[in-house]
Amino acid sequence: MAAVKQHPIIIAGCGPGSPDFLAPTVRRAVEGAEVLVGARRLLDLFPESAAEKIAVGADVEQALRAIDERRSDKKIVVLVTGDPGLCSLARPVVDRFGRDACLVIPGVSSVQAAFARLGLDWTDARIIDAHREDPAAVPEGLRGVAKIAVLAGRQEAFRWVAGLAEAVGEGYRIYACEDLTLPGERVREVGKEDLGVLRFSPRCVVLFIREDVLR
Repeated sequence: MAAVKQHPIIIAGCGPGSPDFLAPTVRRAVEGAEVLVGARRLLDLFPESAAEKIAVGADVEQALRAIDERRSDKKIVVLVTGDPGLCSLARPVVDRFGRDACLVIPGVSSVQAAFARLGLDWTDARIIDAHREDPAAVPEGLRGVAKIAVLAGRQEAFRWVAGLAEAVGEGYRIYACEDLTLPGERVREVGKEDLGVLRFSPRCVVLFIREDVLR
């Protein structure tokens, strides 16, 4: 007897937060979903969905088990913040179930939105993930890099960002891009001394832009 073909696990990028940045393909995937998995704020983007909703918190393993228990006969959509390919829940899902079992729908990342707010391209940007924990060390070779984006994600990360500011030296302007696309969005230039003192939103991208790029 032939094996029953399982539905692919759809991993849907939900953009930086605003419903306006949800792609039509994501909305169609959610309409056909029987199970939605994601952070509570992403699940709340779809109040009209009748799908079973599984909120993902700190225990990612629990969410993976829930997906595994349902994937044989349910249409599952995993909602991720921003773009699935950039610091998202997509990685542990793909690692667990394999690329062939997953269908990825790209989305707008907060990094894209941050550079767009400054009117800059990001082809040559270096991206650093400090969202869940501090990187082990300041990456080598960042001094002189034209554009650096740090996904902060928690107040404690800004001490590490302050250390990065010291490591890269002078000649940069620093921008804190908070709550992008949301009603409380704020993009402000900050000084090195502000990074360890000011309070920032947990949804924050910090951009280091070399001054000559802005001329």
